[in-house]
Amino acid sequence: MSRLLVALAVVAVATAMPASASLAKAPKLTGTVGPGYTITLARGGKKVTKLKAGTYTFVIHDKSSSHSYGLDGPNGFEKDFTGVSFKGTKTFTVKLKAGKYKYYCSAHESTMYHNFTVS
Repeated sequence: MSRLLVALAVVAVATAMPASASLAKAPKLTGTVGPGYTITLARGGKKVTKLKAGTYTFVIHDKSSSHSYGLDGPNGFEKDFTGVSFKGTKTFTVKLKAGKYKYYCSAHESTMYHNFTVS
């Protein structure tokens, strides 16, 4: 009987570990585009210029149906968070690898963009 209890305890601990590891929250980044000709990315209210490689939750607030929010990165990485006609909020989980990234509005990319690096 005691061997059965030990075996059940081992199985319970082994199956609980992956679940608890997945409960760890990814750091939140907040992106905003519009309503004017502005685009931002912040973490805790501060502009993002450098991040550590890892998984992040992007919360994108698109305040204009004439703008979009996209992210390009190393090795052909591309992510379109919102399209030009979209207005609202979307949330994504994204794994960032080391390299240089650019967030931008596709309709006004020459003036509405910023860069940050991931190490």
